[in-house]
Amino acid sequence: MQEIILQVGALLLGSVPTLLLFIALVVAYQLLVHAPLSRTLAARRARTLGAVEDAQRAIAEAEARAAEYAEQLRLARAEIFRAREQKLQQWAADREAALAQAREQSARRVAQSRESLAAEVAVARQTLLASADELAMQVVRALLPDSRGPVAAGGAR
Repeated sequence: MQEIILQVGALLLGSVPTLLLFIALVVAYQLLVHAPLSRTLAARRARTLGAVEDAQRAIAEAEARAAEYAEQLRLARAEIFRAREQKLQQWAADREAALAQAREQSARRVAQSRESLAAEVAVARQTLLASADELAMQVVRALLPDSRGPVAAGGAR
């Protein structure tokens, strides 16, 4: 057993340089490769996550602007429709006023024409009444050429 212990001790003593080289290699790996690689990966992850967060913020801002523009567009359309409706109402009111004025003028003209016609009828009636007796005498003279006038004709019968 003593021999086994001596052999194990010789093996352990022979493995010390290998063990020291392995520890040095692990430390060198940690210092030269793993730490810079971890820092680079962490920075890359931070930049990637930051870029994703920036992109999400930009998307949210763009959506907010789009919603604002849509609201402004809706308000502008509503204002245009309101203005259009007011114009249509104004045009309708103007048209109705023009029609009322035209009706009033037509009614005045009709009334004037009726008055004028009534005056002409009255003058014609007066003229006819004034000349009716004379026309009657002319008709009687034309039918009875011998008559001596209306009194003689009435008394001869």
